[in-house]
Amino acid sequence: MIAIEKLSHAYGKRTTLVDVDASIDAGEKIVLLGSNGCGKTTLLKILTGLLEPGGGHVLYDGHQVSPAALRDKTVRRRFRREVGLLFQNPEAMLFNPTVRDEIAFGPRQHDLPDADDRARHWAAQVGVEDLLDHAPYTLSAGQKQLVCLAALLALSPRLLLLDEPTAALDPRSTGWLVDFLQDLPQTLVVATHNLSLATELGERCLVLGEDHTLLHDGDVASLREDTEVLYRANLVHTHRHRHGDQEHRHYHTHDWS
Repeated sequence: MIAIEKLSHAYGKRTTLVDVDASIDAGEKIVLLGSNGCGKTTLLKILTGLLEPGGGHVLYDGHQVSPAALRDKTVRRRFRREVGLLFQNPEAMLFNPTVRDEIAFGPRQHDLPDADDRARHWAAQVGVEDLLDHAPYTLSAGQKQLVCLAALLALSPRLLLLDEPTAALDPRSTGWLVDFLQDLPQTLVVATHNLSLATELGERCLVLGEDHTLLHDGDVASLREDTEVLYRANLVHTHRHRHGDQEHRHYHTHDWS
């Protein structure tokens, strides 16, 4: 479904991605791991054609993805229906007067006759059906995130890219979302720096390092034992321990369950 080939990017002189190669098959559920600033969000934006890569390219079903390629109306219309990006900050996605209008916006733009039915269905699926007539700005951060997710799902996309989707959720809501995502038929790429969620969100993970290169592409289980990669990706840390007169250091993965 997705081919990423020698992908590089920089904001001015600040490098964000370096020679990233990966492929994503239809139906896969992939975790994109890395510390803050490693390039996860940049990669997701390039995969959705919001950013132009500095080098290399991305293919979706064999067709190049870029802002230039998406200027073609037919290509853009199909791509925007099939590929959805959930931003880490839901405020970037909300602009309609009510939750109902927010979820129905995409189906209406694509002239789907059942837009309102889709809005009601997906509002119920994510647990915001009681908020359909509320203004999005009155909701909590977690509720806004769920509304944005429902708005993406209302188009029945093939591929969902989620940027830190649990960041605004409490523990109970996080547990619900993990179960919900596991049951979705869509291909998923979920970006997070939370190691404790990695094994729950997918079996395969891509790890971006602080040097913006791809350090690992494989199963989560093998990554769990690779302390060197985790350390290079700033996903584990060390600090001093004292036991009487003795002092030592060792690695900690405090959020790995």
